[in-house]
Amino acid sequence: MTEHTKTDGLPEFEPQVFERAKPRSDRMAGNKIECNACPVLCQITEGRSGACDRYANVDGTLVRVDPVILLRRTIDSDAAVVPFAGRPSVSIDEEASSAAPAAWNGDLLHANETFVTGVGSSTTYPDYKPAPFIVSSRAEGVDMVTVVTEGIFSYCSFKVKIDTDRYLGPEQANVRYKGEVIGHVTTAEYGSQMLSLGGVHHLTGGSKKEGRVTAEIMQLLGNKQAAEVTIDGGAQLVIQAGRAPIVNGVEEQRMRVGCGSATIGIFAKQLFGKVDEVIVVDDHITGVLTEHQAGRCLDMRPAGIKIRGRKSTPGRYFQVANPGTGWGGTDIVDPASIIEGWDSSVAWPGLRLLMTSTTGEHSVWFVLDENLQMVEQTMPDEVRRVVERIGENCEPSLTTVLFLGGAGGSLRAGVTENPILLTQSIKKSLVNVTCGGAPAYVWPGGGITVMTDVMRMPDNSFGTVPTPAIVAPIEFTMRLDEYQALGGHMEYVRPLSAVLETGAWHNEGAPASRKWIKPISGNNWPAAVGPMLG
Repeated sequence: MTEHTKTDGLPEFEPQVFERAKPRSDRMAGNKIECNACPVLCQITEGRSGACDRYANVDGTLVRVDPVILLRRTIDSDAAVVPFAGRPSVSIDEEASSAAPAAWNGDLLHANETFVTGVGSSTTYPDYKPAPFIVSSRAEGVDMVTVVTEGIFSYCSFKVKIDTDRYLGPEQANVRYKGEVIGHVTTAEYGSQMLSLGGVHHLTGGSKKEGRVTAEIMQLLGNKQAAEVTIDGGAQLVIQAGRAPIVNGVEEQRMRVGCGSATIGIFAKQLFGKVDEVIVVDDHITGVLTEHQAGRCLDMRPAGIKIRGRKSTPGRYFQVANPGTGWGGTDIVDPASIIEGWDSSVAWPGLRLLMTSTTGEHSVWFVLDENLQMVEQTMPDEVRRVVERIGENCEPSLTTVLFLGGAGGSLRAGVTENPILLTQSIKKSLVNVTCGGAPAYVWPGGGITVMTDVMRMPDNSFGTVPTPAIVAPIEFTMRLDEYQALGGHMEYVRPLSAVLETGAWHNEGAPASRKWIKPISGNNWPAAVGPMLG
């Protein structure tokens, strides 16, 4: 593997400097160095970066061209954010000591202090190396340590929650990006469609192109950027974390207030006396008010309506239509098509019927004529207000992207020489796991399987290497005595002040200033930890 691109000038910070890499053979040109930050082992010409665009050859030295991200909460959450880079030479420890100390509340992250994240920190490859940053700190007499690294994840995926009733595609259908299968549709949840994207089989188990584009879309989604995908037998989507999904070219507005039955129950009393019958059309459970328990409890007169589909319990119908992008997530364009007829011995002329979707985006008002035929009329204002209330109770449509990764191998070796002890300590809640400073949910069972909302992570937290794999930050925070007990790399533990001065432990020499650190400013901080400065 040779170099990828020119650096085109380094950023406005001084990059981390790493140990000089030795040629693995005499066959490598003298103006190249070998990067050992991942299994690709790029041979990089001076002035160029490796295939991941994260490491470069600068004057014969391997440097990390992305900054390390530091997080720090201001004491006053409304205070202005002040950049750390270029400030006078006052250590964080000295600055913190000038303020009144706050009692430790058990927060392993030390949210009121500087926190070194794994974003830009470098990896532990070739696996046996200790993590680049093993940072000690102290809170009200409690000695703490945070082990910081970037993980090379082959075993990882993104779970994408799309708030919409629109039919996106059948469960298990392939999801494609640039023509390659990169995931599938999984089980729908309440008001949301779900996708599972990425994963080791798509990264490593298919063609080279499949692996490459899988890594590409995972990096895009993890970094909160937009990506366009298609679903076999279904929709074309544009998805982006924190934004409304675009389905077949139309931006979604609302997720449903509930299924058809729930909508009937919630608004039955508000509709009582204003209507004689209500049908809430839904792909899963269509509700009919007078048959529903809510209508019966209100002592509503039976309407004698006959609905297509499979009757479940009273007032609840399944499969009234096929899935689609019409009314209530069905393929219905004409709502009257789900009505088979009326029982003439029960229904009556003048009967008032409201039909609406679960979001209130679709609604129509009918009145039965002398022949019990449905005649569309102008909806009364008092009924319209209830339909608007249904819409008011729908949350805005949103795309949520969750990173799901298996932290094994070199991640654990970077913490301890006996990795099982780290796993056991996490399961005992002795170790707090974060990703770029954002809280991570650790799944029960074997291994360290973590899940994090990418919106709570710093921007551009994710990278790739062309193995292919995803590069993502991860941090392990614990008491210092617990770290020693699990066999941690104690000889690499360094105070925060030393980390700020020299960068990673394997730097050849400290930069002249601290500009290799990237300050968090503006609205760029993770929501998990509040206003920060670095």
